Amino acid sequence: MLGFNILQLGSVSEVGRGFLLKTHKPESADVLRLMAETMEDVKLTALREPSLRDRMALRHGRFIERSDTETRTYRFVRDELGVLVDFLGELLKRSGHRVIGVRGQPRVGKTESIVAASVYANRRWAFVSSTLLKQTILRELPDYELDSDSYVYIIDGAVSTLRGDEKHWEVVEEVLTLPGPVVIEHPDIFVKRSHYGWDVFDMIIELRRNPEELIQYEEYEREAARWQE
Repeated sequence: MLGFNILQLGSVSEVGRGFLLKTHKPESADVLRLMAETMEDVKLTALREPSLRDRMALRHGRFIERSDTETRTYRFVRDELGVLVDFLGELLKRSGHRVIGVRGQPRVGKTESIVAASVYANRRWAFVSSTLLKQTILRELPDYELDSDSYVYIIDGAVSTLRGDEKHWEVVEEVLTLPGPVVIEHPDIFVKRSHYGWDVFDMIIELRRNPEELIQYEEYEREAARWQE
């Protein structure tokens, strides 16, 4: 009667259930709110246009954890790699320039998750710098990789800042001006050892093996000290 279609429903916590609704009558939302507030057995916690985080909660049955102090930071553990790939993949599907930092310890699965999310988003990926198979430091960007509508550009902030020469940094700076998505691993080191600040990032994603794991950079600091010597 209100003109709603239920597109999706599911549990989003142990006691909560979410509904994805569609209507061509915006005023129906206010009527639905009033109706829900009169029901003793129903507690309406939110009625809003769905965000990506809302859609992920419906798909996976839980809300993605967001830092209370850093509203642009989202946290995952290795058991949630499927959620992370879906979340990052949906972000990479979107058009326009976006810089996403991925923070985590070595060998926790950062690069593999970024590549999987690129596949999910039906985009190719270009390693500007990486240690996935062997150390990659790009000093020239091929013309075919300038198609920012089709590519995700991946930068390892530690490799670029500790090993990159002038030619490599020309490529990094060119990539950061392209109108496509860029993912930077180790954003803390990237900011600390380059002229870029945190304002270059639209979002930070953290990946840990478990919720208690600390993300530390002593290994990179020792390498930086050796490199400076």
